[in-house]
Amino acid sequence: MEAGRSAWVRQQAMTARDTAVATWRSSEGWRQATAAKVLPRLRRHRWFVGVFGVGALLRLVTMLGYRPALWFPDSYTYIVTVFHLRPDLVRPAGYSFFLKLLQPFQGFAAVTAVQHLLGLATGVLIYLAARRVPRWAATLAAAPVLLDAYQIELEHLLVSDALFTFLVVAAVVLAIRRRLTWRTALAVGLLLACASLTRTVGQPLIVVLCAWLLLRRRIALAGITAAAALLPVLAYGLWFHATYDRVGIVGANGVFLYARTMSFADCGTMDPPPDLAVLCDPRPPEDRPPSQEYIWAKDAPLVKLPDITFSEANDDLAGRFAMLAIRSQPLDYLGSVLSELARTFTLGRPVYPDAEIYAYYEFPVKPPAPPGRYPAQRGAEFAHKYEKGPIGTAIVEPFAGWMRAYQDVARLPGTVLLVLLAVPLAVAIRRRSYQGAWLLPWSTAWVLLLVPPAVAEFDYRYTLPAVPLACLAAALCTRRVT
Repeated sequence: MEAGRSAWVRQQAMTARDTAVATWRSSEGWRQATAAKVLPRLRRHRWFVGVFGVGALLRLVTMLGYRPALWFPDSYTYIVTVFHLRPDLVRPAGYSFFLKLLQPFQGFAAVTAVQHLLGLATGVLIYLAARRVPRWAATLAAAPVLLDAYQIELEHLLVSDALFTFLVVAAVVLAIRRRLTWRTALAVGLLLACASLTRTVGQPLIVVLCAWLLLRRRIALAGITAAAALLPVLAYGLWFHATYDRVGIVGANGVFLYARTMSFADCGTMDPPPDLAVLCDPRPPEDRPPSQEYIWAKDAPLVKLPDITFSEANDDLAGRFAMLAIRSQPLDYLGSVLSELARTFTLGRPVYPDAEIYAYYEFPVKPPAPPGRYPAQRGAEFAHKYEKGPIGTAIVEPFAGWMRAYQDVARLPGTVLLVLLAVPLAVAIRRRSYQGAWLLPWSTAWVLLLVPPAVAEFDYRYTLPAVPLACLAAALCTRRVT
């Protein structure tokens, strides 16, 4: 009996060994089969894989050099909304929702990591959208968003731009697919809704993408996209109205447009009524500060009025002043907008609008000073709760120094962006054909570049979301793609 039991034990051991060997061989075969499929594909797309790998490495070095994140004045407002979930008067709460989703990970390092992943994903989307053109063109189209040092730095800032760029690029890439279904149209609309609730410049893009679908004679799909985009925005508007008893999704449109017009507004020409005259600046336009100072500076006419700057009364007053200035001086307004737009296409990168804001877009040598304004100080208190610890930026060498050196040489000059935008139009004129997949990313890029100078002012970070779309449009013109 004992011998029989020993034989049974040996048999079980041999069975277990044979099973383990079979499992190992099976897994090894699976790995070999997978490698046989994947490696040829990687070799076929080796240039893009190389660029993508460098982009990932640069983002890793950034995270090692600047821990856990870089701060911008807007960052603190977003954090306040995370803990006091209500619409903000100045910015829609989409980015705050994004931060809320990442809050369980307990730290801003998780936020910057996800933003860097979104930057990499944007590059992948551009490459996939251009897959029917030569691979060198598709790789070049994806390169700026993957390798531009200012793009990487912007992803490391606690601002909404990386999220906004990904949402817009994803919507455009879906919309230019050859095969469109109602699910595609629904996804495009929802992406546009998220983009519009992340940055208000996303709202005109709803019109652009619906017009694109109508141009492709997809009337029903255009309706689905419009409904999917507008319903969430309307729902947010109802929430905003319930909170402030005001119509809209923000309460700062009049204020920002007023600040924009102060670059040219001449009250002698406008002849404003007494209630608007309090917003005049007697200085000639060439002696005035940048537009943003008319919103935030303590001695600005609007800031000195009773109540908060973004109260309904002040926003309405500022909006009426701005519209009077535009009606009275339409050519001055147009010239001012074009002058601001021209800053996008400069070969260099002159300091603008001031040294403080400009410095936020550079990898710093030393940690930034604590916030000065009260709203930012309040936001910093909530940021401590989010981080569950100190929120300062630790600068770690040599990684930080490597990224500073890289930023000195690796950026897309504005003049090159202008060339990229000119290429699709030049090709269309040569071919005498103004339709094609290039038209949507091209027109979307122009809207993203034109709206900020028209309603606020030029800012370097506002140009970056347009870059991957301009690159995609140029790449799609290297071959006839419809």
